[in-house]
Amino acid sequence: MAVHGHVLVGYDGTRGSELALRWAVAEARSRGLPLTVCHAWHWPYPAGHVDLGGVAIVRRTGEHLLQRGVDIAESLAPGLRVRPVLTDGPASSALLREAGDGLIVIGSRERDELSMGSAALQVPARAHGPAMVVRDPGGGTEGRVVVGVDGSAGADAALEFAFEEAALRGWTLEALYGYWEPGGMADIEITLFADRDRLERLCCTRLRRAVAPWADRYPQVDVRNSLVEEEPRQALLAAAKGADLLVVGDRGVRGLHPQILGGTTLAMLQLAPCTVAVVHPAERRPPVSP
Repeated sequence: MAVHGHVLVGYDGTRGSELALRWAVAEARSRGLPLTVCHAWHWPYPAGHVDLGGVAIVRRTGEHLLQRGVDIAESLAPGLRVRPVLTDGPASSALLREAGDGLIVIGSRERDELSMGSAALQVPARAHGPAMVVRDPGGGTEGRVVVGVDGSAGADAALEFAFEEAALRGWTLEALYGYWEPGGMADIEITLFADRDRLERLCCTRLRRAVAPWADRYPQVDVRNSLVEEEPRQALLAAAKGADLLVVGDRGVRGLHPQILGGTTLAMLQLAPCTVAVVHPAERRPPVSP
């Protein structure tokens, strides 16, 4: 099982952050890790309009919010090691700075058309370890993890994390390969899309080979392989209905451009009806933020 130093959760008193806090408590307890509860406060006016008394009030409000989060965490899991962190500035920067190689859990206030500056996109894109964006499924769930598979290094990292979660929580796992995306899989010849039977056999073999090592390592997990002749985004969104967790890898191109997540991953963060975890392969993880 992958080693993480702690579980870090962002808390600001909203319903979304309380859902994230509850998820983070369960994550820390099941993994035997300490929990860090972080609140980032900020002075909402321009730098030239700073009132020291007002700043002190805003900071104290942040302290009270943070203490409320700590109290909730300790009430949910007595004996859990909980560390409060109060900082100022943007929430995404604070979480990335505090996380190190830890597992980050955040809430999501929006679902559609997240801006590139949203913490629900910035944190998963720039995190060193796994980042989980918690979302209320709005109904009953099935105790099921869905993980996207495409043969890439990112998908293998996602499989590892998905099997860990299923094993820790006693959930079933669905490994899904949506393979009908001409031009979307760089290592598959475009001509194969003219021969559906051959393409299906190739992708079925790839799916089985990707899942087999993790199924052997976690024999207690009930796993089902799903090969779907659909575009990956549509296949994953359909499978995520009723699921507790959707795990995806990172297929983005790292560089100066702020969009460093792949299109499918971005779509899942915006549209998936359940909690989404984004996992980076070790060789492509961004440097830990200073």
